[in-house]
Amino acid sequence: MSSIYFLGIGGTAMASVAVALSHAGHAITGSDTQLYPPMSTYLEEHSLRYFNGFSEHNLQSASPDMMVVGNAISRGNPELEYALDNHIELVSMPDLVRKTLIGGNTSIVVTGTHGKTTTTSLVAWLLEHGGLKPGFLVGGIPENFSLGCRASGRETPGYFVTEGDEYDTAFFDKRSKFLHYRPDIAIINNIEFDHADIFSSLEDIKQSFRLFVNLIPKNGRLIVNGEDPAALEIASRAFCKVERFGMADGCEWRAANISSGHDTTSFDILHRGSLLGTVHVPLFGTYNIMNALAAVAAANAAGLSFEAVSKGLPLFRRPKRRMETVGTFGRNITLVEDFAHHPTAIRVTLEAISQLYEGRRIVTCFEPRSNTTTRNIFQKELSQCFDAASVVVLGKVHRSDRYSPEERLDTGLLKQELEQKGKKVFLAGENPESYPNDIVSFLESLVEPGDVVVILSNGSFADLKNLLIESFNKIHE
Repeated sequence: MSSIYFLGIGGTAMASVAVALSHAGHAITGSDTQLYPPMSTYLEEHSLRYFNGFSEHNLQSASPDMMVVGNAISRGNPELEYALDNHIELVSMPDLVRKTLIGGNTSIVVTGTHGKTTTTSLVAWLLEHGGLKPGFLVGGIPENFSLGCRASGRETPGYFVTEGDEYDTAFFDKRSKFLHYRPDIAIINNIEFDHADIFSSLEDIKQSFRLFVNLIPKNGRLIVNGEDPAALEIASRAFCKVERFGMADGCEWRAANISSGHDTTSFDILHRGSLLGTVHVPLFGTYNIMNALAAVAAANAAGLSFEAVSKGLPLFRRPKRRMETVGTFGRNITLVEDFAHHPTAIRVTLEAISQLYEGRRIVTCFEPRSNTTTRNIFQKELSQCFDAASVVVLGKVHRSDRYSPEERLDTGLLKQELEQKGKKVFLAGENPESYPNDIVSFLESLVEPGDVVVILSNGSFADLKNLLIESFNKIHE
């Protein structure tokens, strides 16, 4: 077994792969800065040693055979420079996954702008419940496994399910990650513009998806959102069998007769017009029905019966930070955390939360953090995605000094636009020294019995979750 060093080990996929390879017997170390839960906790729970901060002394101490370079790492990093100077073998995380984990397994790859983590978790769980012992890599921590990555549990070739990110691979490989994953069965959930730091336009993103679809063999399967024009356009060029999923007539996999209860959504599944039966899944919102349909279609392509799938769906548990209920506190105040950061993801997530907590006021805290939402690219769209919330807290634009005022998201303008829609809006961080405690103080003065407080961020939000837990724990009935 080899000694492997993960440069940027705090990334969700990097940490998950590091733990999986540690379980396989490799000696694993790594480094990162500003790690935060759930990944910092995940590494500690699995007794994985890592260095806090970057220094060439870390590599001198670890003396690895190979370095896995995270895609957030660029030239100038002292450990990367040391590795280059001393001829340490460099590899990207996606390439390592393809070689060591996907290998000869049937590769199921889940792609799309939204819904990848939940759908990947669903597919992995359905295969697991069906006895197929799949390996998987999920961009989060799926609660059914409490592992973000593991190898296939079969001695002979089985299945490996990968969350296929369209973001770039590494500083030395600017291709989308999903191009490394050798898809046999592929899902495209949806395609929208995102990742403005590496893609110049929607057309630029679509080109990556075209390359991905071109990798699927003729005897493979492409499962595509039948209601997404961009995804359908890409699918039209596939050499393999294509199946569409959605609510619309004409989709090979269709959901109908949808109803929601207190803790589940129920709907009928039709395949090529024939009713297979009714399923129950502990997910909410139209987008999660689409995620479930895609997962059922993929499980079918892997050979699972509808009976096996229908028994597995009710036992599914959402991944961490996907509509995750952090806790319910005094006066029935509920705290929810979600990874949503794109305007579409924010809108559908808040709609699903309002459905789950029907009749309760939604208070949303949003951190503009991604490389797209920190710019003004979605200035208009962000003003239109908070309709399900009554109160909106706008966090500071993350690392705003990267952009000129003309390029940066204008949170002051966003506040005005939301207030014109009747929202109560708090603009946090006007005094940087009090951030994010200013949010805590605002919420302490605002929350009412029955409120649902939602944190939306693809990062740590300056540890706001833990500060709110501490604050809400002081609330008494």
